Amino acid sequence: MLLFDGRPWLGANFWSRSGGPLMWRNYDRDLVTQELRVLREHGMNVTRSFFYWPDFHPEPGRVDDEMVARYADFLDRHTEQGMATIPTFIIGHMSGENWDPAWRQGRDLYSDVWMVGRQAWFVERLTARFHSHPAVAGWLISNEMPIYGEPATREAVTAWAQLMVQAVRAGGGTQPVSIGDGAWGIEVTGRDNGFSVRDLAALTDFVGPHVYRMENDVVRQHLTAAFICQLADLNGKPVVLEEFGVTDSFVSAEHGAQYYRQILHNTLLAGATGWIAWNNTDFDDLFTQDPYRHHPFELRFGLTDVTGAPKPQLREVRDFADVLDKIDFPNCVRPEPEVALVVPSYLEHRYPFTEEDDSSHLFDVLRQSYVAARAADLSVTAARELDGLPAAKLYLVPSAKQLTAPTWRYLADRAEGGATVFVSYSAGNHSTQRGMWHGDLDGMFGVAHQLRYGMVDPVTDDEVAVTFTADLGPIGAGTTLTFRAGGNEHERVFLPVRATDGEVVAVDQHGNPVLVRKGQLVLCTYPLEAMAAALPRVNPEPTQRIYDALAAIAGVSRAVTVADPLVHVGEMAHRDGRRFVWLISQAEEELEVKPAGGTLADLTSGEPVNEVTLRPYGVRVLVLEDS
Repeated sequence: MLLFDGRPWLGANFWSRSGGPLMWRNYDRDLVTQELRVLREHGMNVTRSFFYWPDFHPEPGRVDDEMVARYADFLDRHTEQGMATIPTFIIGHMSGENWDPAWRQGRDLYSDVWMVGRQAWFVERLTARFHSHPAVAGWLISNEMPIYGEPATREAVTAWAQLMVQAVRAGGGTQPVSIGDGAWGIEVTGRDNGFSVRDLAALTDFVGPHVYRMENDVVRQHLTAAFICQLADLNGKPVVLEEFGVTDSFVSAEHGAQYYRQILHNTLLAGATGWIAWNNTDFDDLFTQDPYRHHPFELRFGLTDVTGAPKPQLREVRDFADVLDKIDFPNCVRPEPEVALVVPSYLEHRYPFTEEDDSSHLFDVLRQSYVAARAADLSVTAARELDGLPAAKLYLVPSAKQLTAPTWRYLADRAEGGATVFVSYSAGNHSTQRGMWHGDLDGMFGVAHQLRYGMVDPVTDDEVAVTFTADLGPIGAGTTLTFRAGGNEHERVFLPVRATDGEVVAVDQHGNPVLVRKGQLVLCTYPLEAMAAALPRVNPEPTQRIYDALAAIAGVSRAVTVADPLVHVGEMAHRDGRRFVWLISQAEEELEVKPAGGTLADLTSGEPVNEVTLRPYGVRVLVLEDS
């Protein structure tokens, strides 16, 4: 965890409203002081700040001394307010526009040796100037280089990043350093942009996702940043949500506050240990200045309005900071998850003769599985096949087309050893080698599949009614769950089977087996997660009932649960033995819920709590007295 003054990084990306990216040309120290004071009064202790490259590096071998002097004063203003900042060096991209220093003249940023050398010189020179200042909390090399630099190879980008990090160290910088690329690499998105999250994490001290997703499902929207934080958790490096936020142009004040509340608390439970919102202020008076002239929605991303008045989002940050203080967050840990969400190596590794869609499709499937798990009050770990799967009580392998042969064998062995393994079938989302890549599907699950080569068995109903013919944990025989069917012609298919030594636990409305159990192995013949992932406004959906039942079978520990799938439960533990429980509502109306499990108490007063009223999309943090 990265700390400043004993507290986790919590702050905002900062441009003064006097000029946005051009603030250094007409730097107003009094205004900056006012802007910082408002952030500090709302619980923030850091900013992320920017050396606007054309201004700070006007010639290949010169930095602008006046700009440097103004930045030095900017640091002093942070110290005055008891705050710190994370300087960011290569600012060629910002808010919908790319800016080059005039002398670049189209040179490649990663492979042109002279150009790389100029960047390294710039980084080293500014680090040498500021590394001893007490207001410097860390360093970032760039801002979203994947949309500034040209397309580049993974090898070139990683070598460039290594040289930039070395330049920070050569300049005397000992503070934590990261790249500022947004963590949009193949390990998270399934798309290769040259910026490998895995490779860059090996060079840096923290990973910094930037998350601005456009979605078609509210629950997925509220959990996507959390899911990305879990995928970005590589090499054990701290995860700092380096950019997130909303523009008033796209969201109402009420819903903007709800979004901040959801993102902050859900990413906390997902393992994030720092948060830097986009951004500190609105820029209404800069409407004639690029990029705001041509991207006017960028005018209203602020936590304060153009007068400096706090917006509802900033009040949510203040409330979040209060929770962090009350639980003494630096001394809290996330309980070790007992549920492994299996991330196939095909997400991040290009095997011979595989399709790019195999990777990108996995993100959607895995995220929907994550949503269902959270609705079942399960804490999960993103278990990467490429790193070897950890020991777990329950393995979720959602809508699985591809795993390597050794992993299928490993999962079978884990089930023999008592772990519960759930696999749902998928043929993928395209026609190339369509079907589950498994050498012994029949033997592993106790079925005989009835597939025809090159063909799929379409789901022709808009809804799939799944009726249980036997108990599955708390789901009793005779229960019917109804699933909406989504997806294209390749995704919206099922696996026809007949049971051999497996037990049919549930069937569809046509009598086809849907769930087959063989010992601790459970096969689902429908791609439940893929079908749901393809649908708008689908959550909550009944996959969470199956996950809940699987958790009960596997003996997964859940100190507190809530029956309503629109309320998600999370937990953290303090090193002194205290435990804290989060109740997070995904409902647009007020809810009254009665948590089941341990005895709960109010976080502030210590008074017992039996029933909880949650406002729309509300969050309540409680103390778990016992379980």
